Amino acid sequence: MGSIVFLGHAAFKIETKEVKILVDPFLTGNPLAPIKASNIEDCDLVLVTHDHGDHLGDTVDICKRTGATLVAIYDLAVRLQEQGVEKVEGMNIGGTTTIKGIKITMVKAFHSATCGSPVGFVIRVSGTSIYHAGDTQVFGDMKIIGELYKPDYALLPISGYYTMGPEEAALATELLKPKVVVPMHYDTFPVIKQDPNRFAELVRQRVPEVKVVILKPGEKIEF
Repeated sequence: MGSIVFLGHAAFKIETKEVKILVDPFLTGNPLAPIKASNIEDCDLVLVTHDHGDHLGDTVDICKRTGATLVAIYDLAVRLQEQGVEKVEGMNIGGTTTIKGIKITMVKAFHSATCGSPVGFVIRVSGTSIYHAGDTQVFGDMKIIGELYKPDYALLPISGYYTMGPEEAALATELLKPKVVVPMHYDTFPVIKQDPNRFAELVRQRVPEVKVVILKPGEKIEF
């Protein structure tokens, strides 16, 4: 048993009895964050999809305070190690690592970054496969991600300005065919205002067998 907690924007906490994982912990400066970075006192892994401030967020502070292992693309991992993060796992796209029994695969994302490349992650924990797409457009290889890793949960951006919008994210859902899809990366700032219910309707039209779960910051899914 475990849970996926939405922390606003693209930030999530994935937790089981054995491990606590943060993905893109943008809390300080995030108007939708339900907690402060200082509330994070216990963390095993911090996964970062790319180095933009709304994704890198409080990573360095959290890793230093908790001793969490940073997982990021190699170039970014090296840079953050130079900033004082002691435990780093520098991966590259297509690679897989296992840390504390958690299998993590780094997959591509189409976006931008100032250090290394933007990525997504497939996280396999307690028999559950979770795909965090990071910031990306829809791309054909999402079908391969779906076939190879069979995500139970897909966390997809729908902002439509810096990433794909609802229409593209609905197509991404069709390519991935997860059991559950959760929209993210919207409403944090005026420029990325979106109606997640519109995304839900588009998914229902394309792949009605996929369940859409719209989480408010602080809400969670249990698996």
